[in-house]
Amino acid sequence: MAVLSEEQTMLRDMAREWTSNESPVGAWRKVRDADEAAGYDPSVYGEMAGMGWTGIIIPEAYGGSDFGWLSLGLVIEETAKTLTASPLAASAVAASAIILGGSEAQKARFLPRIASGELVATLAVDEGPRHDPAAIAARVEGGRLSGVKAFVAEGDTAGLFVVAAVDGLYLVEEGEGVARSRRHLADFRSHAEVRFTGAAAEKLTEGGDGLLDAALDRAAILASAEMLGMAGQAFETTLAYLKQRVQFGQVLATFQALQHRMAGLYGDIEVMRSAVEAGLQALDGGGDTRQAASLAKAKANEVGNLMSRELIQLHGGIGMTDEYDAGFYLKRMRVLEQMWGTAAWHRDRFARLGGY
Repeated sequence: MAVLSEEQTMLRDMAREWTSNESPVGAWRKVRDADEAAGYDPSVYGEMAGMGWTGIIIPEAYGGSDFGWLSLGLVIEETAKTLTASPLAASAVAASAIILGGSEAQKARFLPRIASGELVATLAVDEGPRHDPAAIAARVEGGRLSGVKAFVAEGDTAGLFVVAAVDGLYLVEEGEGVARSRRHLADFRSHAEVRFTGAAAEKLTEGGDGLLDAALDRAAILASAEMLGMAGQAFETTLAYLKQRVQFGQVLATFQALQHRMAGLYGDIEVMRSAVEAGLQALDGGGDTRQAASLAKAKANEVGNLMSRELIQLHGGIGMTDEYDAGFYLKRMRVLEQMWGTAAWHRDRFARLGGY
């Protein structure tokens, strides 16, 4: 586990207390039942902005706190424990692309609005059913972008898109030339198809050839932090159930076979934590973050998949019901496993980066 500063410990504890008291899983159930395209409660995101979470990775000069990626990861992990839905991660990733590649004018125009929570931004990359940043067909001609992005997280409400085109990343605001279609995925969050037809676009020119990779690394690591929070909560929920459920006249937790399974899962989650926190610290340290990102996402995908399956199986029949919360964790986990690369995709990338 990463060594936290006093300020980071306070931030984590504040996030933990807020999610437990103000945004329990029941709040997500209400959002799900409302079936709105946004997939989150705007008033909840407003509270997050009020606590400064929307500006954690944004420099102070642009209205943020510049508190770093590990700090943001702590908040993402805590909110994930109760499945709190928000565009916090998507906006942070989009903001990071502007920080890394934007001109001074672009930073001054967009970052303060993202930091205040006024503007929801997101990264639009993939054009097919799977994550494949090498297969980009969107083009810009004469300052106008055309193309289709298949699954854009928070795309239903985003006011600003950071769009991957064949020759780099571009900023596109909602409005003329931007059309979005709602997609229904298992997790009931926003994953819109966004069609750009001659939309006005501004290129991010300062980030070099590796700007898209850098933004995707941040997206993958934040998704891993969310999966870490869900896996940890799934473990705690399962352990509590095994300690109170009586079967054949015995508490389930007294069966040695189940003790071994839970011990194995605990160890897996701790390894997952090490990989995710190493990724967040790599972002804070600067430099090449590609292998750290792929290691974090590959491990998060593997352990998240296992823990969510065990969550359902060890709860028996009730784990399958909609009335019980367990299914929400499995559904969100499956979607996150596909976002920004599967475990196999990241293992292959890690190996290639290592020269294999």
